Amino acid sequence: MTFNKRKKNTRQRGHSTHGWGSKKKHRGKGHQGGAGMAGSGKRADSKKPSIWKDKNYFGKHGFVSKTPKVKINPVNISYLEQHLNKFLLENLIKKENEVYSVELEKLGYNKLLGDGRVSAKFRIKVPYASKAAVQKVKEAGGDVTGLAKLKEKEN
Repeated sequence: MTFNKRKKNTRQRGHSTHGWGSKKKHRGKGHQGGAGMAGSGKRADSKKPSIWKDKNYFGKHGFVSKTPKVKINPVNISYLEQHLNKFLLENLIKKENEVYSVELEKLGYNKLLGDGRVSAKFRIKVPYASKAAVQKVKEAGGDVTGLAKLKEKEN
């Protein structure tokens, strides 16, 4: 036989403690003694050993650097060689007297890597480049400019 049962909260209207005894109880985490790893175990030995083992339990540790890091978006020389005609048609690369002028940041890259062979003469402007890339471009008769001077670590 079924019958309608009122909800618990409607039955407890007008009763200040809602079945939890004293008014102090059931107020949140304080009744439980804290949340998570709260309590250092000053009373009795309940948590002391686990806190002693964790060296990072107390205090602050380390810092987060606020200096912005440069997001490197690299490209290989072989990619430039393969897509040379495409870039010329789209006017992303200019050709002047058998020398191709390339601004890699216009193409969406900020570092030149040295994978591949260089058959054409390039004048490349890029903030970052590997030593191998610069060497290969110079051996082919080209030039790499606009390199940012990186601070070397002093020992």
